[in-house]
Amino acid sequence: MKKMTRYVLPLILFALTAVANAQPFPAKPIKIVVPFPAGGTVDFFARVVSSKLTDALGQTVLVENRAGAGGNIAVESVAKAAPDGYTLLMGSEIVAINTSLYTKLSYDPVKDLAPITLVGTVPNILIVNPSLPVNSVKELIALAAKTPGKISFASTGQGTSSHLSSELFKLMANVDLLHVPYKGGPPAVADLIGGQVNMMFINMPTGLAHVKSGKARILAVSTARRVAQLPDVLTVDQAGLKGFETAAWSGLYAPAGTNPEIIARLNAEVVKILKMPSVKEQLAGQGAEPVGDTPEEFGRFTRDEIAKWAKLIKISGAKIE
Repeated sequence: MKKMTRYVLPLILFALTAVANAQPFPAKPIKIVVPFPAGGTVDFFARVVSSKLTDALGQTVLVENRAGAGGNIAVESVAKAAPDGYTLLMGSEIVAINTSLYTKLSYDPVKDLAPITLVGTVPNILIVNPSLPVNSVKELIALAAKTPGKISFASTGQGTSSHLSSELFKLMANVDLLHVPYKGGPPAVADLIGGQVNMMFINMPTGLAHVKSGKARILAVSTARRVAQLPDVLTVDQAGLKGFETAAWSGLYAPAGTNPEIIARLNAEVVKILKMPSVKEQLAGQGAEPVGDTPEEFGRFTRDEIAKWAKLIKISGAKIE
């Protein structure tokens, strides 16, 4: 009897595992990991998608915020997770930026992540504390030139588009600014409106409410073209720094090796979500533009972003050990 139990139990466990694995996807809750604290733009995209994806898949889709190490903790956790579709990453430009910014990474975003779809893009806006005596980009540059190293700029973290947008601004304007990094957008904006820092490039959804309330002053948008929600606000390019252009984005990844059928299912559902009028309206209200491309297109986009940011990082000399 003991011998029989010895052989039968493993067979039962094997059979149960096989049945579980044979269940159609998804058979349990899904987790979307966000590399930043709650309240930021990437978190916003994740929560919009997770809410609708829960309805579409019939399983709960949770959002887990794992900030730290410039986003690397979250990205690494997904890159090394089981490739079963139950752990996803709502990545951002940091996926591309960190490849060149950090001298040592425990993952390769191209080899270790499977692209699902680019969810959306959003412009950065250049804002200042109202106490700073400037009302335009030209006035800001003039003041910075007179007071080298005195004007401080906040960022949402080392290597984010918020940080590198300011580095590009410094480079093109030939001014010296003091960098003060934060762990995400909300604490950075809180210190800007509190007067602890003077200026910053911040994702439009995070910063716009403070502009509307008068707690921050907007000088320009970072994109090549003006933003529909802010038709009277110049681009940095139009304001005098010709060729200036940066933008933030958010996209969904799975661990490399995830079944292509699962990738295709997730892609199809998210693309449908991004086409919903209610979702389009929700994103537009935050200045965000939905995308929803194919995994192949998002893969090419990621590789292009890696190459683009690598050039800026090399020119700026920004590096993190």
